[in-house]
Amino acid sequence: MSKRNLAILAALGATTIYGLNHTIAKGIMPNFLEAFALVELRVIGATLLFWLMSFFGPKEKIEKRDYLRLFVCAILGMGFNMLTFFKGLSLSTPINSAVLMTTSPIIVLILSVILIKEKVFPLKIGGIIIGLLGALTLIFLSNESRQDAPNIPLGNILILMNATFYGGYLITAKSLIEKYHPFTFMKWLFLLGIFICLPFSYQELVDTQWNTLTFDAIWRIAFVIIGTTFFTYLFNIFALTQLKASTVSAFVYLQPLIGIIFALVTGQDQLTTIKIAAACLVFLGVYLASKKPNQKNSLGKI
Repeated sequence: MSKRNLAILAALGATTIYGLNHTIAKGIMPNFLEAFALVELRVIGATLLFWLMSFFGPKEKIEKRDYLRLFVCAILGMGFNMLTFFKGLSLSTPINSAVLMTTSPIIVLILSVILIKEKVFPLKIGGIIIGLLGALTLIFLSNESRQDAPNIPLGNILILMNATFYGGYLITAKSLIEKYHPFTFMKWLFLLGIFICLPFSYQELVDTQWNTLTFDAIWRIAFVIIGTTFFTYLFNIFALTQLKASTVSAFVYLQPLIGIIFALVTGQDQLTTIKIAAACLVFLGVYLASKKPNQKNSLGKI
């Protein structure tokens, strides 16, 4: 098999893991672990794995002038990003989570316009509006009532906040990602994440009844740490060595579909008219916001 085909499989594998994660991680919370305790286990596990892998990479030191930017990246990417996602997922449903996570490209575009003055085209503006309408529909019009989803509107808001923090992380981290080897960058990022998340997770870790964890809970936790955090990163890195970034990013459209199908097949969630309508708006919005305009329309940018 050619390296290009392997890269396509790697990108598909990463997207599949992300899609499955919504349902698998949901099965841990809150019966076995609270959201913040799960986040702490995730960053500790990922830190150990990335530090081990760093021995196979170049020996680099972070320059002093990059300390502050690295710390901000850790706050956005390893702290608030993960804390809001897992707390939101614990309060909401797997399908809501899968759909709202797809708004990340829209959020990145909005933040790019605000923070780095990126120029946008009317088509992208329309995509932003349509995508956000879909997200707001899911947040404010969802009237489900589930025992394992005690506050769906708040959970949806937190997941949307997660997309915002992640967008801010991507913009902030761009220069560091280009400067340092991935293993160097990630090992320090996750190490800082341990201490950033600890004030939120400490009490939940202390209150966790570790002796009651079943095999089902343990393999789900392992999946979140090894699969969702570690392997997806390695898969995406390999995919980027053989494919264009735009090709790899296109796989984001498969993530919610995989997440929705898996949630339905396993009986962990169900489709409603509101979810279908909101998902259609979000998908259309992301497509329009990500679409590159034709050169002949370049005069229309603002």
